[in-house]
Amino acid sequence: MWVSNQFGASLTELRASDGTNLGTFSVGSGPTGVAFDGANIWTANSFGGDVTKLRASDGKVLGTFTVGQAPMYLAFDGANMWVTNSQGASITKLRASDGKTLGTFADSAGPDGIVFDGVHIWVSNANATVTRFNLDGTQAGTFNVGLSPLNMAFDGGQHLGSERRRWYRHQAAGERWYKPRHL
Repeated sequence: MWVSNQFGASLTELRASDGTNLGTFSVGSGPTGVAFDGANIWTANSFGGDVTKLRASDGKVLGTFTVGQAPMYLAFDGANMWVTNSQGASITKLRASDGKTLGTFADSAGPDGIVFDGVHIWVSNANATVTRFNLDGTQAGTFNVGLSPLNMAFDGGQHLGSERRRWYRHQAAGERWYKPRHL
């Protein structure tokens, strides 16, 4: 388990079975989102405009890579790390193996949360929408949701999005977001 310590410029690793602190590791300024690529931990450093990659086995910093303005959250697509640049009105795609920038793509709606559904990258936006991106960075649709959507999760068939204390669900086969009764 890895936890970002935004005002401590660090990540803390906890053992999931009992919460034992396994170490705290220095990263860039203002770490927020954290993602795992199968071998490494990545964090978006919101105050520094970059992301840091650490080896998960020992916390060694493997690199720091410049992205856009105020990076917040990350998603791994199986080969690449995607980063939302909340004040830069864009998302950045980095090759996970070496951190090389493969592209920065416009998302003028104020990107925040991000998730990969196995086919597309989905980004929640400050303007009450969610944008779907193809893996080449082209936009593949924008969908209305509730006010101020933040984080999202993909459950294998539907996307879940949060708006403060409310949750919204998107049918993967459809193009409609709705508030389910049971959430």
